[in-house]
Amino acid sequence: MNIEDKSGTTVLHRDTQFKPKASWRTWLIGRPLPTADAPHQTIGIMIGLAVFASDALSSSAYGTQEMLVILAALGSGAYQYVFPLSLAIIVLLAIVVISYEQTIHAYPNGGGSYIVSRDNLGELPAKIAAAALLTDYILTVAVSISSGVANLVSAVPSLLDYRVWLAISMVVFIMLVNLRGVRESGNAIAIPTYFFIVATLLALGVGLFKYLSGSLGTVVDPPLLETVHVTQGAIAFLLLRAFSSGTSALTGVEAVSNGIPAFKVPRSKNAGITLIIMSIILAAMTLGISFLTSQIHAIPSEEETVISQIVRTAYGNRGLLYLATVVSTMIILILAANTSFAGFPRLSAIVALDGFMPRQLAYRGSRLVYSNGIVLLAIIAAVLILAFNASVTRLIPLYAIGVFLSFTLSQFGMARRWKKIGSLKEGAELKERGSTLRYEKGWQFKMIINGIGAVLTGIVMLVFAVTKFAQGAWLVIIIIPLLVILFSGIRRHYSNLASDLSLENQGTPPQVSRQRVILPLSGVHRGTLAALRYARTLSDDITAVHVSIDPEETARLQQKWETWGDGHRLVILESQYRTFIEPLLEYIDEIDNIKQPKEVITIVVPEFVPRHWWSNILHTKTAATLSAALHFRKDIIITNVPYQVD
Repeated sequence: MNIEDKSGTTVLHRDTQFKPKASWRTWLIGRPLPTADAPHQTIGIMIGLAVFASDALSSSAYGTQEMLVILAALGSGAYQYVFPLSLAIIVLLAIVVISYEQTIHAYPNGGGSYIVSRDNLGELPAKIAAAALLTDYILTVAVSISSGVANLVSAVPSLLDYRVWLAISMVVFIMLVNLRGVRESGNAIAIPTYFFIVATLLALGVGLFKYLSGSLGTVVDPPLLETVHVTQGAIAFLLLRAFSSGTSALTGVEAVSNGIPAFKVPRSKNAGITLIIMSIILAAMTLGISFLTSQIHAIPSEEETVISQIVRTAYGNRGLLYLATVVSTMIILILAANTSFAGFPRLSAIVALDGFMPRQLAYRGSRLVYSNGIVLLAIIAAVLILAFNASVTRLIPLYAIGVFLSFTLSQFGMARRWKKIGSLKEGAELKERGSTLRYEKGWQFKMIINGIGAVLTGIVMLVFAVTKFAQGAWLVIIIIPLLVILFSGIRRHYSNLASDLSLENQGTPPQVSRQRVILPLSGVHRGTLAALRYARTLSDDITAVHVSIDPEETARLQQKWETWGDGHRLVILESQYRTFIEPLLEYIDEIDNIKQPKEVITIVVPEFVPRHWWSNILHTKTAATLSAALHFRKDIIITNVPYQVD
């Protein structure tokens, strides 16, 4: 490093030689990575599918079951509706995927629904989209991990009393995996994710083969299905509810559009391919599960999941292949939380850069991931699991409303974007914050597709909100507006702060004409003299202040000060109630009230530093207490002068 610089400039650039030392953090999350390694921490399509698709793919394991729970009121007549409703869900999936595939190429820096809403619908819809998505990410962690633990507890009933702490420990584990970096977390979950895909598709393939060969049969010893008489009008309502419940299989589709920067170059292309592959696998699983559900007459039950009934019917036993498929389903339900740990921190960082969330969420940690966002997500999800006792039944009504709200806003935003593109002349460009608009042929068709998608997802969201309101959906309906208000408050704080710190119309910087130095004393020792030497460099107006609690101790201090105080005045404050801080603050207030304009009060606090860190608990932290008490006072500066004890 070259310290000498003879270029004459007032701005010097120097490379630091600092390298973080190994510590417990290194063992826990890995060695710190330099910024130059960022391009090497990106992921390809194969790992990207594991990182961003685990939530969407895992939801296929319970999407059909959630639909069948509603249709169960129709008795055996329910099965005729399962596959047609699944086809309708896949059509909706196709529309949503087309919209997000366009979003990925239009907004290559990520942000998904938030960025689309911000650039095309305005600030308020953007804040609503952010609140909805962040809420859904949190709920995804709580629901998926609670669901995975529920499967584990079903297999090992003795763990029932520990399910909450098992769930929280899994949240912590996935948090630590993600703190190690995108690439490492992707590598860690890739094998179980692909194992789930292969195991599920294999089971569905065997089931379809047996169906075509006429040897599939129905579920052996299924739970009882109660038949309820339903009027014709109620059937339509039930179908609408079942459709909305089944669309829970679409949750997680938006995650890829939020995490585009995590992909290798060309980012948009790789992210788009990942989204399409994910949607094809999801569609195949959803249609396969719903079709076989109808054929084998699977029953929605707390005792055994629909997918378990399909797999054991397809294989004809509970052998090794059955166990492998069921275990892989349990693991993928837990790993579905990883999608949120990939999406929540990135979206939080984008929102934070716009000033709607704390700026700390936009800082990358030692492993080039948004560590603060990862930890924040883990804490909130753990609190939610604790509050709801890791109950999937109590958490599931809160789920999916937020994601369909974000779907709706995103597609309305994309429709608005196509309309703006249609108003441009060929060859013209319009630059916006998140993208550049250029005229494209066929924009009318794309606008219609997005408009239809927005209406459909909006209907699904409203049905969710109405039908599950009393079951707990009211909580999300309240939380989202509260988050929007919180975003506005944070933005207002940052705007006011920027205005207060602005140098616009500043004129001549204010000058300090004089300093008054106050030197609080608890005793006269080497640390005191070190602080006094420093105080002399600031001003000749130095006043030592001692709060007297013990007259004998005060007399000894006064005698020492006369010897070592170099003639500077000493003020002794008699404390009748044996308090230290309050009399000192009262004296500082008196000096503050009589100080002149452009005069500053500097409080120099002697502070000795013990040899061992644990020794701090044996000493009062006067400096810290005084700093906290005066931190918000104008024109009062607190300076700690440490004296290291050898």
